[in-house]
This record gives sequence, C-alpha cells and structure tokens, in this order.
Amino acid sequence: MSTHLTTRWDRLNGPSRVAGIDLARGLAVVGMFAAHLLWIEEFDVTDAATWLGIVHGRSSILFATLAGVSIGLVTGGRTPLTGAPGHVARGRLAVRAGLLWVLGLLLIATGVPVYVILPAYAILFLLALPLTPLGARVLLMIAAALAIVMPFFYVWLDGLLWSFSEGALIDASIGWHYPFPVWLAFVVAGMGLARLGIRDVRVQFGALVVGAGLAILGYGLAFLTGADTSGEPASYWEAIWTARSHSSGLLEVIGSGGFAIGVIGACLLLCRTVVTWVVLPIRAVGSMPLTAYTVQILAWAVAAIVVLGDPTDLVGFRDLAPFWPLTLLTIAGCTAWALLIGRGPLEWALDKAARFVVPSRTRRIPQ
Repeated sequence: MSTHLTTRWDRLNGPSRVAGIDLARGLAVVGMFAAHLLWIEEFDVTDAATWLGIVHGRSSILFATLAGVSIGLVTGGRTPLTGAPGHVARGRLAVRAGLLWVLGLLLIATGVPVYVILPAYAILFLLALPLTPLGARVLLMIAAALAIVMPFFYVWLDGLLWSFSEGALIDASIGWHYPFPVWLAFVVAGMGLARLGIRDVRVQFGALVVGAGLAILGYGLAFLTGADTSGEPASYWEAIWTARSHSSGLLEVIGSGGFAIGVIGACLLLCRTVVTWVVLPIRAVGSMPLTAYTVQILAWAVAAIVVLGDPTDLVGFRDLAPFWPLTLLTIAGCTAWALLIGRGPLEWALDKAARFVVPSRTRRIPQ
C-alpha cells in the first residue's frame, strides 16, 4: 500500500506535471463552481462588496487559456513536435475534441441551467490543431491579432446566429456563450506560453507582469472611458468597447485575457515555494478538471431532481446554498482519488480512447 501511495504521490508531484498549471486549473474549476452556484453581483473594482464577481467570465477564460497551455505541452512544449509524432499528437487531440463535444451534449441534456463549456472546447481544440507546429513568437502574434480583431466580428456573428429560428439549438451545440472566434485568442495565447517554456522562472515572471499589465490596460480603459459593465449595449460600439463579463468585447478580451495570463504566472511562481504543498488539494482538482466539472453538473442534476423535482430550477437550487458542500466534496474526492488511484477517471478514459484510435506510429524493421 505504501509503495502504491508513493507512486501516486510522485505522479502528482513529479516532473511529468507542472504544479502551477494544476493549481491554476483547480482555481478555475472552483471559480466556475462559484459562478454557477452563488448569487454574485457584477465585479466592480471600486466596490469591495462585488469583488467575488471576479469569477464571472474570468474563470472560464482562465480555463480556456490553460487549455491552450495543455495543447502546447502535449504537442512538444518549447519545441513543436514534427513529422509522425506531431501527426499522432494532433490526431489524438482531434479524438479528444470529438469526445468532449459528445460529453458536452450529454451534460446539456441533464437540463442543468448552466452554459456547458465543453462544446466550445471541442471546437477550440480543432481550430488550434493547424497552429501546433508554430513557435512562441508567431503564436503570440496570432493571439494578439485575434484579440484585437475578433470582437469587431463577434457582434455581427452573434446577430447572425440569433437571426435563425434554430438559434438556441445552434448556441447550445457550439457553446456560443464562449464564442470560439474570440476565445481562440485565449487558447492560442496559452499555446504561446507553453512554447516559451513555462518551467522557466523568467517566463513565469514575465507572464505575471505582462498579464497584470494587460488587465490594468483593459479594465483601466473601461473605467476611464466610462464603458458600461452592467447592462446590455445600446449600440455596435458599446458592444465592442466594454469589459462586461461574457460580452466578448475588446476590453474584456484584453483585461480578462491578461488576468488569465497573470494568474497562470502567479500560480507557477507560487508553486516554486512551500505554498505548493499547502495548495495540494486544489492541485489535485486541477489534475482532473474534466472529471471535477462533469461530476459537479451530474451531482447538481441528481440533487435538484431529488430535492426540488426539477433540475432546471436555478433559483431554487442556488437557494439551497450548494456551493460549499459541492466544492469541499469535490476537493476531498479529487485529493483522495489522486493519491489512492491516480489519474482522473474521465482524463484516463479520454486518453485511452485517443491512444486506441490514434496509436503511436512505429517504424517497421525490414526483414
């Protein structure tokens, strides 16, 4: 038993994992729990009573940026995989994207009133595949271009989508609450970080400084220009020039994208210290984010049916104060699983499926 536990401990804390990335993922998961389960006002930096609202929008953007980091790591890290290894890595990512999309639709079918992010993730994974051979500089330039340009197109694309009678169905099936034309910027930025080398302390410190600078720029411009952060935009320009959560406005993309990069840098730096052991339970959640996210929605559906008789009753479920029980049980469950069993069950299943569909290419030795 002690040998088994030691093996699991080494896997969670060994060189194959980046502790700071697990911490950032864990924080993103808990932040999404809070956004789903708590009554929270829109974040206003000048009003301390609203500061918990920082989880709205920013948690999911952090999650998307971390997805980009993961894509960058599995496709070579600092040096992009080329040739057969690169084809295998991209093939496996494509399989995972397909499975994430199916899982997302299944979670939507539970009726739980949240915007399930997995269909958007699936599309973002596929859109990122052609970019995996690129280096850090090009990726970061693409991310910057997408961040600046796509908010202008999003307003038009959003109107186009809702002009169809099947708009609601399309919205759910592609995860349009997290619009992929805009959110690809966050994924590509994460890929760029991975290509820079996230284990390098200079990169970690740079991410913290640059991310904080972008956050100050985006939110600062919103504050100084009086950009509305609370209501629906009254014009095309207001729809673009806003930092409102989930607006996909230019200032939100800059500010919240910078926030995500800064958090990643801060987590990487913190995990170079003794803090890494203090936050081990959060890191355990971050080592299996898909499992934690999925179980939360399934537990919500079951509890709402049993207690309320209706999984779609958001007001009734939030009034049950489920955040702390679900969050603490998730943290405890993920920690126990990581130490006693190892890899998260859904992470393990997706990896096995991807390896089965796209096996490693071995060279035949001529006879």
